[in-house]
Amino acid sequence: MSQQIIVYTDYVCPFCLLAEEVIAQATEGLEVEIRWRPFELRPAPVPTLKVEDPYLPQVWRESVYPMAEKLGVPIKLPNISPQPRTDKAFEVFAMAEEQGLGHAYSMAALKAFFQQERNIGDPEVLADIGESVGLERQAVLDALASGQYREQHRTALRHAVEEARIQSVPTLVIDGEVIQGVPDPAALKRFLIERA
Repeated sequence: MSQQIIVYTDYVCPFCLLAEEVIAQATEGLEVEIRWRPFELRPAPVPTLKVEDPYLPQVWRESVYPMAEKLGVPIKLPNISPQPRTDKAFEVFAMAEEQGLGHAYSMAALKAFFQQERNIGDPEVLADIGESVGLERQAVLDALASGQYREQHRTALRHAVEEARIQSVPTLVIDGEVIQGVPDPAALKRFLIERA
């Protein structure tokens, strides 16, 4: 029977892209299903972060870049300011998840922002990302315009906050065990093998 890793994420969190590399290394050769779940770090009306403020460059210099180098993940601080909200990106995730494309879409959204510096708050960019993983481009634009998945996303957010009690991302949940932050690949692999 395959194990399941639930990953609570926000597409503007660089550590979520790094955690995916750790998960990929740790699950190699194991039967593991990865399920992504949304958690907006800064839902409206909370202001999003600005690249020109000292906070972001400092966190990247001291934490993100060293960890990315260690893991071999290409990543850069996107020069998009203020950072985009991710509610629309997660509405498209709900659509992708319905079609069994949630994992592929989440990876594409993270890479679009952190490797291609694309504005993942822009519906046209989200339609491109959706299309790249197998969604119909116009269907993505129509769903965003109509708010077709808005309530589904809000329900997922309420679950993350009120039921799962998520406070930061990435947060991994494996067999009821909660791991916050980016785990060590070898430690995560041991953890998975022990519970297999």
